[in-house]
Amino acid sequence: MRILIVTDAWLPQVNGVVRSIEALLQEAPSLGVEIEALTSVGFRTVPIPTYNQVRVAVTRPSVVARRIEELRPDFIHIATEGPLGICAWIACRRAGRPFTTAYHTRFPEYLAVRRIAPRGLVYALLRRFHNAGVGMMVATETLERELHARGFARLMRWSRGVDCNLFRPRAASVFDLPRPIFLTCARVAIEKNLGAFLSLDLPGSKVVVGDGPARKRLQMRFPEAHFVGELHGVALAAAYASADVFVFPSLADTFGLVLLEALASGLPVAAYPVTGPLDVIGDSGAGALDANLRRAALAALAIPRERARAHALTFSLGESARQFVDNIFGAHAKVAR
Repeated sequence: MRILIVTDAWLPQVNGVVRSIEALLQEAPSLGVEIEALTSVGFRTVPIPTYNQVRVAVTRPSVVARRIEELRPDFIHIATEGPLGICAWIACRRAGRPFTTAYHTRFPEYLAVRRIAPRGLVYALLRRFHNAGVGMMVATETLERELHARGFARLMRWSRGVDCNLFRPRAASVFDLPRPIFLTCARVAIEKNLGAFLSLDLPGSKVVVGDGPARKRLQMRFPEAHFVGELHGVALAAAYASADVFVFPSLADTFGLVLLEALASGLPVAAYPVTGPLDVIGDSGAGALDANLRRAALAALAIPRERARAHALTFSLGESARQFVDNIFGAHAKVAR
């Protein structure tokens, strides 16, 4: 069976969508399926307004329809609501082809905070997009309840996994900084709420891993913080393992794959009690969730690193991929009945 994932988010972008799809491609052979990704590679691209580091494809539904026919998939999954995703949505509807979708990003909140579009209008557009499919995948129970209340239909759970061989505790530290080290890893953009972390009165040092349009402004505002830019692979894993607490200040993520990467590295988490941390941390004791982020960060210092690592081991890449494939088969089986 061949599954085609259509995604606007792809390399060299570094985000949870890209990493989740990369993990699916890696795990597919062990599940006896073939998964391909239709990305912006091969298309002319343009930068997103207000975020020049991210580029999206410029194309038409007819062009995407031809690409789909050339790849001859048995199932189509539209992962993003960008230009490629919209073109695939139109192409599938014109051809009468069923498809599944996923809700990765809180675009209503992201666009509202940038004052681009009102939240209610964006939710209405997203409902139309996702409800046209045979199923929409969501990462957590909390998000599923929220979106169901907003009128989204045919919701399916697809949790995430983490590479616990790459992200693991390490003896050596890559940071020569005063301890404790409080680290965050995120796209450095307004919607990630990094100012809430950087403004905390905490002992030791603060480290930000990542890049984005807000980096220069935040570096000027918080000169005592250490911005190390984007890190990948072993360098990223070593950075996690070199810190003492992972601080996750976002209020708008749907999951937060970085939470799993930090936990797998033996890093306790401090976060607000919102969608993502509520589901990933729960009552595991691997993190501290508090409306007072400073109190959460200080409390996380007392959490054993072994507890954080043990909790991450329950999030398997193989199980995540299996959930995804089962959702694809299950959603289409319901249509065939």
